[in-house]
Amino acid sequence: MKRLLWIGCLSYLVIGIAHVVGGSVLEPMMAHYGLAYRDGGQWIMNQFLGFLAGVLLAPALSGKLGKRGVVLLAMGALTVSEAAYSLLLPWEWMLAVAPIAGFGFGMTEAIVGAMVIDLVKDGKASAVSRLETFFGLGALLIPITAAYLIQQHIWQLSFPILAALSGITFVLWLTMSFGNETDDALAAQPAAGQRDSSDTAVSIKRGKRGEAGVYGYAYSALPFLALAALFFMIYVGMEMSFSNYLPSIMIDRSGMEEAGAAAVLGLFWGMVVVGRLFAGVLADRIGYVRYLAYATIGATIVISLMGMVQGLAGMLILTALCGLFFSGMFGIALVYANELLPGMTERTTSILVAFGGLGGAIFPRITGWMMDVFHVGATLWYIAALVGLLLVLLIVMLVLGRKRKLAITG
Repeated sequence: MKRLLWIGCLSYLVIGIAHVVGGSVLEPMMAHYGLAYRDGGQWIMNQFLGFLAGVLLAPALSGKLGKRGVVLLAMGALTVSEAAYSLLLPWEWMLAVAPIAGFGFGMTEAIVGAMVIDLVKDGKASAVSRLETFFGLGALLIPITAAYLIQQHIWQLSFPILAALSGITFVLWLTMSFGNETDDALAAQPAAGQRDSSDTAVSIKRGKRGEAGVYGYAYSALPFLALAALFFMIYVGMEMSFSNYLPSIMIDRSGMEEAGAAAVLGLFWGMVVVGRLFAGVLADRIGYVRYLAYATIGATIVISLMGMVQGLAGMLILTALCGLFFSGMFGIALVYANELLPGMTERTTSILVAFGGLGGAIFPRITGWMMDVFHVGATLWYIAALVGLLLVLLIVMLVLGRKRKLAITG
């Protein structure tokens, strides 16, 4: 199990880089192609449309190819697409390749995350937090690397670096053994309609209609699932909007050069990594509900302050605080949702990550348009409004979550 968790961490390191590499080199890439922010937003949107497809297809393909086969397919797609990016193809081709890249890192995130939640029996929050820490580490390393490459005027090397790491991870998934029992679980191809191995959903009260409900979920579970999906859509859309345009925001607010602005993105992800080192342990100790409430309230306050502060020092401090508050929200919310929807780990993870991908496709596109039309100040208030909406959704989720807990244990 330890070996599986560590290769899962490596996979999350790679997809962390894949998520952020576009934002890290967005400024020089737009200059290279002579394009506007809305065009960069279209490229990011195309990636996340592919991400959405990869996440939605993950459970079905897992049933046919097994979990290991799906990870190999995803890593292969990511390796090929990043290699294609390295060629700096005509912009139309870059837009066409983008969904393949998104397909690769989206499917990897969904299947590896579900795998760990499903197979790890104790300390799920800590295990998922470890995955998310490596995601953050990847998202930290690439801006720092990109800042150096931009300074040396070879920013395009960011893409072959990612292609090489993805290719190495592909080979490890192909050749590594995790022990007979785990290998069998990864290669298993369940019969059509079979549910997750952790199936405890049969013990859940089915509600007044006495039926399984929709898509395998009890009718009483659907409002909570819908709110959780909306929460993930807005959270990922907000985080991707903030992180991908953070270098551009810093250039506008402080007059920093491109390399320095890319390094600020490294500060953000560095604090995300620091936060994730403690997020799982903290959430296990104080409870998922409290952790999510504190994190969302803190993020709402900090992003609102960013809309009012213009000095470099203040922006750097608030950027660091954003990283801390954002650090565990995705992973802990994923564990929390799966705890209240037992027996459906792979499907629930796929749905929630898919809606996250939908948010990652839609909101950065809107953010790019706002950067062009309304500039940075209004864009920051727009992002602050998204975080405020997250807080409202979380409050309603927590109310429904209590009812779900009673339905499961009662």
